Amino acid sequence: MISPVSKTGQEQAVCQGTGRCHLVTLQCPTQCTQRKPKYAEKSKGCFIDCSKCETTCKVRKPNCEGYGSVCYDPRFVGGDGVMFYFHGAKGGDFALVSDDHLQINAHFIGTRPQGRTRDFTWVQALAVMFDSHTLVIAAQKITKWENNVDALMVRWDGIDVVVPTDEEAEWRILSDNVRGREVVVERTDVTNSIKVTIAGLMEMDVKVTPIGEVENRVHNYRLPEDDAFAHLETQFKFNDLTDMVEGVLGQTYRPNYISPVKIGVPMPTMGGEDKYRTMSFLSPRCSACRFQPQLSETAVTYESGLIGVAQ
Repeated sequence: MISPVSKTGQEQAVCQGTGRCHLVTLQCPTQCTQRKPKYAEKSKGCFIDCSKCETTCKVRKPNCEGYGSVCYDPRFVGGDGVMFYFHGAKGGDFALVSDDHLQINAHFIGTRPQGRTRDFTWVQALAVMFDSHTLVIAAQKITKWENNVDALMVRWDGIDVVVPTDEEAEWRILSDNVRGREVVVERTDVTNSIKVTIAGLMEMDVKVTPIGEVENRVHNYRLPEDDAFAHLETQFKFNDLTDMVEGVLGQTYRPNYISPVKIGVPMPTMGGEDKYRTMSFLSPRCSACRFQPQLSETAVTYESGLIGVAQ
């Protein structure tokens, strides 16, 4: 990065990699002058891509139609671009990604109205495990949803993290292992929206959202009046997955992966609940899991009451 353009404030960078863009200076567009605009502005961020020798403006929120997204009840778009549903189970924990250096577990909340044969489910919390560390992102249980109330909870190795709302509006830490990965949690809106970056491993955009009255009525969820069923909408981007990566979502990033779901049906469903169910929310163990933490499984204790898990 070099100094911004003085008159317009457009950030700019000199590309250092090899190729046709080597030593080329790229400027952010006038429509999005900063890579990290102040979250309160709700504006797009500038994305500098030296591989394509271009800069573009991108919304800094999960794209539920994009690759690597997990939204709704819950609907996935895999690394292969194929959309599918994975219902899991109310109160269950499942490995979304399990690889040599990374595991991401999801905790599902849900309900089963009388007369239904399966649960309605949503992803309420994510546990990102790497090296000897665990980062938890969760939606707290909310009785009545208000947009200006922050329902997002962040926890690093068992300790609650307060993500600032002023200045850079971000929390960061350098992990103490030999790789020294930097972890950054940045607000992308005033409340309930963040971007997480773990250097060399992954990025994810996360938004907490409720089930609204109209959605509840249209889908006949029949949710209780004292629970807004706050849950996560997430989009992942991975940097260093192996060819043997596992998990509900992870498997779709394998080379030559062929999706088993039926294309063209209204709700193509992916199975594998028995294969990817973990022993607990913070456990890397499932029948297909690959991740091995550097230390004992994890020293972090997951207490459901602290993040308002609805069983």
